[in-house]
Amino acid sequence: MTLGKTISEIAIGDQASFTKTITEQDVETFGEITEDKNPAHFDEEYAKATMFKTRISHGMFVGSLFSKVFGMDLPGPGAIYLNQSLSFRKPVFFNDTITVKVVVKEMNVERNRVYFDCIATNQHGDVVIKGEAEMMPRKEV
Repeated sequence: MTLGKTISEIAIGDQASFTKTITEQDVETFGEITEDKNPAHFDEEYAKATMFKTRISHGMFVGSLFSKVFGMDLPGPGAIYLNQSLSFRKPVFFNDTITVKVVVKEMNVERNRVYFDCIATNQHGDVVIKGEAEMMPRKEV
């Protein structure tokens, strides 16, 4: 396995992204794992009466896609996820293609902390989630 970046290998402006199409099976699996079976995600008849008119993905499922980027790409394996804020801007529907992108906005070398802007967009370019994260990259060897 490739090790993640250390703070000396990261610079302000560095970025990474991940794209995934959200399927009905993904949402159902997430609901099973978390036991969040809100009818907005599971019951089409119920969902028709909501403002979205159909079933939607769990916001936290979409937000969890940032974890893939942080854990596998930037900073990558060995990093510790310390903090995350998320603002849910638009619903994510089944078969939406979501791109999550993280950009280094600030660093604190003395504390070994990297701060990121986080954004998730759908296939139309609409922002569905916006937030920030704090990561501790792996230590120098």
